[in-house]
Amino acid sequence: MRFGCVCLILWALAISAIHGQSADPLIGSYRLVAASATDARGVVDTTPYGAALTGALVYTAEGRVMVLLSYGDRQRLSGADRIAAPADERAQAFTTFFAYSGRYTVNGDRVTHHVEVASYPNWVNTDFVRIFNVSGDRLTLQTPPLSVGGTMQTSDLVWERIK
Repeated sequence: MRFGCVCLILWALAISAIHGQSADPLIGSYRLVAASATDARGVVDTTPYGAALTGALVYTAEGRVMVLLSYGDRQRLSGADRIAAPADERAQAFTTFFAYSGRYTVNGDRVTHHVEVASYPNWVNTDFVRIFNVSGDRLTLQTPPLSVGGTMQTSDLVWERIK
């Protein structure tokens, strides 16, 4: 009987590995497919970062996360040297793109991103808590209310798993 149980467990683990399944439903690479922001009055903006927002999100089996978001319709810098570009161009580029990476932990329907490196230095050594929902190949991450451009809002980002 014991041998049969051990064989059944090993078989289940093998099938899980073959199909790329994990106890952690977040593991994988994603592309951003939609974003919305809801302000304190309940007004929803379906293009809070521009119409052509792009993004990449990766959760690894080792407990690492990487997030990149690029607002829609970003302007190119006037030259090839990003450091020598005019300050207003660099400021615009900085405010329309962000990235961060670090460890992550899951607790129920919440994932916490423990930021170790970020395009915005103030985020380093902070935690971002997100409510998540996985439905098929779609992952939705919802922020708590945050100040964005001086307005308190909750953001929902919808990601699609890349196969």
